[in-house]
Amino acid sequence: MVTDSELQRPFSAEFNIDNQLVAINAFNASEAVQSLHGKSVNIIASGPSIAQMPFAELLNTATIFVNGSIYLTEQYNFTNVVGYVISDARFISHQSSILQKHYSGQPLYATVAVFEAMAMSHPDILLAHHKAMRVLYPIDRPRSVKTDQSLLSKLLFRQKWPNSKKPLSDFTNHPSFVIDSHHKPAAIGVSLDLTDGFVEAGTVAYVAAQLAFSRQAGAIHLYGIDLLNSSQPRFYENKGHSAPSKLSKAVNDRIVPSFNLLGRVYKERGVPVYNHSPVSKDLFDGLY
Repeated sequence: MVTDSELQRPFSAEFNIDNQLVAINAFNASEAVQSLHGKSVNIIASGPSIAQMPFAELLNTATIFVNGSIYLTEQYNFTNVVGYVISDARFISHQSSILQKHYSGQPLYATVAVFEAMAMSHPDILLAHHKAMRVLYPIDRPRSVKTDQSLLSKLLFRQKWPNSKKPLSDFTNHPSFVIDSHHKPAAIGVSLDLTDGFVEAGTVAYVAAQLAFSRQAGAIHLYGIDLLNSSQPRFYENKGHSAPSKLSKAVNDRIVPSFNLLGRVYKERGVPVYNHSPVSKDLFDGLY
């Protein structure tokens, strides 16, 4: 089993950009600025159903964007953006222009691998906005994806953890996580405090939902978690230019059971989770 001392994360990740050392602090739920004070939070994903959502009615609610959904800030004046989450470095390579055009210093939560990719492709963004950024660690390994070694050699990353992956069952008795080690074909789980790390489920929206709970949201509303139409381009893409999606392989085995677990666990702790996607509404029994 994993102990608290083994789970302790580095306080920051550091990068050398143009001979300037840039430090990005790790997420800490006890940091005063992180609290959402019981407010309802909208998490906006990138499913095609987003194109039909009535965003004019949601602009003043606390909002967390994931990946390319930040593109919506071009069309709508969101007045309370409380977060932007990227968990997979492949988004940086596939949709680099979205970050360049639409990220302007909103609170950004990402994995080390994402920040590594940004340090190479968008060093100006890290230099300008690193104080608004926080590192999120997956509980079972320090990086969410393996990064290119040539990229790593160009960065000063002071991370002493090994990159070996631990089974979720090792975290069963840790107070920051609820783990269903009996789920087949593999264990699933949910985090109660992202200070100690997040549990992966195959979609960045799952990370964002755990972040919202860790930041003391009063209710979590999910938009664009479509799942069943993952072969279609995201709302900001077209058929000739879209990033690959692995959602279809993971929907039944991992994503749906994980969200059902998350919904039940957070409801028990006074935080209801609502799924507003008309496409995937009937998939879940743990969400409203």
